[in-house]
Amino acid sequence: MSKNMTNRTHISGFIYEHDLQMRESGPHSKNPGTPFIMGTLSIATDNAQTNVVPVHFTYVTATTAKGSPNATYETLKKIIDGTLPSIMGAGKDSAAMVRIDSAIGLNEFYSDRDGEERLVSAKRNEGGFVHVTPNLEDNEKERNTFECDILITGTRNIDADDDRGLPAKLVVKGAIFDFRKSLLPVEFSVVNPNAISYFEGLGASSKEPVFTRVKGRQVSETIVRKIEEESAFGEPSVREVTSSRKDWVITWAQGEPYIWDDASTITAAELTEMMAAREVYLAGIKQRQMEYKASKNQPAVTAKSGGFNF
Repeated sequence: MSKNMTNRTHISGFIYEHDLQMRESGPHSKNPGTPFIMGTLSIATDNAQTNVVPVHFTYVTATTAKGSPNATYETLKKIIDGTLPSIMGAGKDSAAMVRIDSAIGLNEFYSDRDGEERLVSAKRNEGGFVHVTPNLEDNEKERNTFECDILITGTRNIDADDDRGLPAKLVVKGAIFDFRKSLLPVEFSVVNPNAISYFEGLGASSKEPVFTRVKGRQVSETIVRKIEEESAFGEPSVREVTSSRKDWVITWAQGEPYIWDDASTITAAELTEMMAAREVYLAGIKQRQMEYKASKNQPAVTAKSGGFNF
């Protein structure tokens, strides 16, 4: 693969809350006894504090791979000790403002909660550089963005959910790539009617994928709707219904898709190799999960056979 794959997110706003923790690597790790920070930092990207976007940090150490001081570690440490306060801890007027340049990753695990084992692949902002900022973008829509190259393998329509206040949308299915050039199966949403027509018109399928670049917004908001019911007499009854909407909504696509199955971008053979590598990765997740269950004296779930499908 000769192309450097685009995969980046940008989040800026007020520190809303966090569950960041100081930890120390265990005796069997590559560098035993190394202090690090892990956890989730949530950012309110709008002034009304209704769109709260989480960013996950898995392993942030005091120094970088090159041995220099890690500014993100110092910033996260200040958030933990309260030097950089949050909305939930000190109120919006006192909350620190930050910007985070991250990338799309996947939180993946196997769930058998409903009695049938299935893979869960939840998109999330994975790590990144955290900077304290004195100013935020005037346009709130520029505070929670993503941009990535995506290999589209299909679409499907979802009807509006009037009870929850959710719009009709088109789901765009495919795969993106991380900095290691690993394949990450994802789904994004499209709500603009013109955009829906465009992506449906591409005719993308698993046999004839379309490779292109898209941009969009991360929506993680609470929707409050007032429902008014007329009364046979007197004043109407008014009740509030609260629901949440978490979505990654495409708002832009480049004018012309990339050339698919080409040495200048990505070939079908390279994609096949990535798919094989992903199967090995998923087998590792399943094995660790089974070992954990065994250590808890719980019955392990037997893996199902079948081909790769993202």
